[in-house]
Amino acid sequence: MFDVPRTAGNHPRLFLGCIAAVLLIGGAGLTAALTSTPLPTASDRRADLPPRPPLEVVENLPQLTARLQREAEAGRFMGAVLVARGDEILFRQAYGVSDVATGRRLQIGDRFRLASISKQFTAAAILRLQDDKKLTIGDPVCQWIQPCPAAWAPLKIHHLISHTSGIPDLMARPGWGSRRVTPATLDQLTEDSKAFRLSFEPGTKVQYNNAGFNLAAAIVEKASGQSFPDYLRTAFFEPLGMKDTGFDDDSDLGIVTGHANFPAGLTAQRTPNVSIVYGAGALYSTLDDLLVWERALNTGHLLSPYSYAQMVMDHSPADQPNERGGRPHRAWGYGIMSNRLGTRVTPSFQDWEIYHTGSWSGFRNIEVWQPDQKIAVIVLSNNYHQQREVLLISQQGMAEALGHDFPTGLAE
Repeated sequence: MFDVPRTAGNHPRLFLGCIAAVLLIGGAGLTAALTSTPLPTASDRRADLPPRPPLEVVENLPQLTARLQREAEAGRFMGAVLVARGDEILFRQAYGVSDVATGRRLQIGDRFRLASISKQFTAAAILRLQDDKKLTIGDPVCQWIQPCPAAWAPLKIHHLISHTSGIPDLMARPGWGSRRVTPATLDQLTEDSKAFRLSFEPGTKVQYNNAGFNLAAAIVEKASGQSFPDYLRTAFFEPLGMKDTGFDDDSDLGIVTGHANFPAGLTAQRTPNVSIVYGAGALYSTLDDLLVWERALNTGHLLSPYSYAQMVMDHSPADQPNERGGRPHRAWGYGIMSNRLGTRVTPSFQDWEIYHTGSWSGFRNIEVWQPDQKIAVIVLSNNYHQQREVLLISQQGMAEALGHDFPTGLAE
């Protein structure tokens, strides 16, 4: 029986009208609807998707093209950008260097560390295992993590992937500076989390949390019988032909170098240690592989309608306050978020966008999906200090693809 928790703040709220019918079926009807629609086979997943377009520069968004050229020439942006609408690539280009030490120019097919964009892959793995009846998101965490602290008795898998667990995050713990630079195994990360009390009752609050996704990765391993990297590879990457996407194991994987802006100038960041964000931020990918993922995830090629509906719901408590600065409430799904991101630029626009950002060790990224027009915008930067620039570029690409006025800056 598939379960959507509806207590202690776990009251999913739909934000996509097209999904509402899936959840309004209710009870046995919902189960029947789910089981009567078989999931695509591995071969179907590739066959039903649009053919992969040639890997070439495309600059069919004139305003974005001109603006990015100016920003790159002025040294205000380095990274790779892709905009697609439906089956059509509207923009694909890269700017700046892949490593300041060598001066090699970034290429449109380069591999970037995804950082927290990785969370949606972990969430999708949990939901795929639910579709395969290996677990449900309503399972107690203590069913899968043993021995289990007594304080974790109320914890469900749902809480881990919706940032509502109450487990103190990695960066909120004593000794974070040492842990940040010390490699760890998944078992060690799990034991670390067991040592801390819950900071709030599960489901009563949203607090961004990497530790929950590390625990979710451990559950993926238990439920699948595979290592977490192997499960992602066999369940998603190989069937979708994502040959340039994988788990960063600190070997030579051809990933571009992350950078940061320091007083001395652009400086390489060469100690990523993604082992400590095993299920929360350890993947790498490319523009085009991420486009394949976006299309597959959001057009019914990876998950059952019910599990996808769970992924894109708002799982935050009803009394969740607005964002800092008075910005509208953000919907917290499983490994993704959603909001009217266009309200954060000027001139603003109101279209609903499903997205996630990523920042870690010299990288700043954003991946955005606009469901009505099936527009994907992917911005991958290998400069940690370009957060504002990455957000603005994403909304400039989205606005031009939607036919809106071109944003000139961020709304303060």
